[in-house]
Amino acid sequence: MRQTLGRHIQKLRKEKGLTQEQLAERAGLALTSIAYIEAGYNFPAFETMYKISQVLGVKIKDLIPF
Repeated sequence: MRQTLGRHIQKLRKEKGLTQEQLAERAGLALTSIAYIEAGYNFPAFETMYKISQVLGVKIKDLIPF
């Protein structure tokens, strides 16, 4: 699920026209955190998912692909 979650976050980010760097900056996260999540190396903590969801303008549940 990690890779699927990361790819879904990447898709949402690109739909908003954001780079990884822009998402990281706006969410108050390190660029490497976003890169690792999207690549499937890291599974984000709830707080991180919340920050990403706020920047992307979606609910946390919408970050999780079904």
